[in-house]
Amino acid sequence: MRKLLIGLVAAFVLTAFPAAAGAGATTHGTLRFDPNKKITQSTSSNWSGYAATGGGFTSVTSSWTQPSASCGSATTYSSFWVGLDGDGSSTVEQTGTSADCSGGSARYYAWYEMYPKFPTNLRGTVRPNDKLNATVTTDGRGGFTLTISDTTQGWTNTTNARLKSAKLASAEVIAEAPSSSGGVLPLANFGTVSFSGASANGSLLTSSTPNIDPITMQSGSTVKAQPGSISNGSFSVAWKHS
Repeated sequence: MRKLLIGLVAAFVLTAFPAAAGAGATTHGTLRFDPNKKITQSTSSNWSGYAATGGGFTSVTSSWTQPSASCGSATTYSSFWVGLDGDGSSTVEQTGTSADCSGGSARYYAWYEMYPKFPTNLRGTVRPNDKLNATVTTDGRGGFTLTISDTTQGWTNTTNARLKSAKLASAEVIAEAPSSSGGVLPLANFGTVSFSGASANGSLLTSSTPNIDPITMQSGSTVKAQPGSISNGSFSVAWKHS
């Protein structure tokens, strides 16, 4: 998600339900890898979680509990989402939630994005400990349906979109440090986010899923977020460093 000009950060995050993002908003974008991707445990500068790779993906779904951001004086960002593409392709079709910090206060909201387009922020209330469900599906011909529900607050948003250039290269469930025009932004301390029911093409993700890609978020020698083991579609991602 979300490309943000630094001069616009405060205006963006201090609105409980920001308007749809235009030029200068933060963006998720594709996976940024550090070492060669053909290793068992990948590292990325901005993603942490699990991706199924190898192509041919038409659906991804997961549930999670919205984490609470621990905010200090720094402006920091974090997002949690499901999506198709991005691990081995240049587009991402995704929907999820964010927990950002500014001025010592946290802001929570939901969004969808058809990267490389900018994201659209949704108006449903999101609070810590809310139960979220999200699904992205495609007809394989450029049509996508992105659905996210906050079952605690009682709202659902479904968006139909098109992206003919999508390669359907991967399906992923991710915690992310969003990026700006200057690079990856500081990661908010979200503690731990727990995902469940993570599936691709209708099958739960497990450690034995073909081409499963566990991803650690790392900058140089600093681990920023790390996934735990995955079993029957359930795993957690723990914050380590901003």
